[in-house]
Amino acid sequence: MMKVLFLPLFQMNTGHHKVADTLMDFLRRQFPAVESKKIDFLSYCNELMEKMVSEAYLRWIRSHPASYHRVYKTLMYQEPPRFEFISFEPWLPYFESKMKKMVEEEQPDLIVCTHSFPSRILQRLKRKRVLTVPVVNVYTDFFMNSIWGKRFIDYHFVPHQEAKWELITKYGVDKGRIIVTGIPVHDVFMNRSEARRKRDLAHVLVAGGNQGLGNMLAFLRAARTSTLFRYSVLCGANRQLYEEIASWQLPHIRPLPYIADPEEMNRLYEEADAVITKPGGVTVSELLHKRIPIFTIDCLPGQERINLQYLQQNGLIYHLVGPESGEQHMLRLLMDDVEKNRLFRRVSDYFAGVEKTGQEALAEVVAAMPQRMAWRVLHP
Repeated sequence: MMKVLFLPLFQMNTGHHKVADTLMDFLRRQFPAVESKKIDFLSYCNELMEKMVSEAYLRWIRSHPASYHRVYKTLMYQEPPRFEFISFEPWLPYFESKMKKMVEEEQPDLIVCTHSFPSRILQRLKRKRVLTVPVVNVYTDFFMNSIWGKRFIDYHFVPHQEAKWELITKYGVDKGRIIVTGIPVHDVFMNRSEARRKRDLAHVLVAGGNQGLGNMLAFLRAARTSTLFRYSVLCGANRQLYEEIASWQLPHIRPLPYIADPEEMNRLYEEADAVITKPGGVTVSELLHKRIPIFTIDCLPGQERINLQYLQQNGLIYHLVGPESGEQHMLRLLMDDVEKNRLFRRVSDYFAGVEKTGQEALAEVVAAMPQRMAWRVLHP
């Protein structure tokens, strides 16, 4: 039996886990003989470390978002990545030894990284010729930070043609090892909705992320007296947000708990005329596939702010400024058929650059594995 190991980071249910789960589900359905396993690499190294780092991360982005963004851009968005030469340098041998031990224990035939840090550690091992297992990077944002391993990684599933060109020109990666897949989403989201039926009140889905982060509450408070939209609010793991909205007892604003099932999430998308969300790579990609207008009020520092820049530059998302004027801005755009047609053309242009889905690209890699495994036996 072939074994594929998926490596996100942290236990939090982020986009890194969502993409790993999507591809694992695909392998289970299409390749029953392939064993898939997902390991949070940081928890494998040290569960206490994972807990401390994830809690510190959440506290930092909530209390000091500007400083987090500065540090992220300094340490993780510049070449060479400065994090290796500052605080992480003494720890890198530790993570390398842990990764080597994990690979020896699991004996995978293929490793899929959905987070940049495991990819970086695997690159270091492959560069030292300690590791020969093929590795795939699956990028879950609309950019590639400097932590990702690049030159010594076997395959790259990138979000757009610009990323492919960057890998070729900046890192010398052979173009045959780069596939433009977009950010992989579950198959259920790839079916486009027919024209949505007209309603008395347009339905807006508000998705603040699994942790309920972001400045969504001010917008919703301003919408309590709204006569323009009906809202469904995904509160994620934020119980406080759920209880506050439920306490309003308003028929046009309903709170929803975290939804894990893709089919249920797709049904919500089918009911929505627009979505207000943070610019996380996976959620935005699902909505682009569904051809639903996307609005954002706020974004997390670091990755999401850089995603927002790409999405705005390419006209794929609308940014609402201020909770008081947000509804009027949304209404103008949703009533403007000319602008909506332009939006959908821009979305089509984005997908025109996609060569294969993540599932199709992974299927090709897996299908080629037996021959590669034989080569490795003949040429250890």
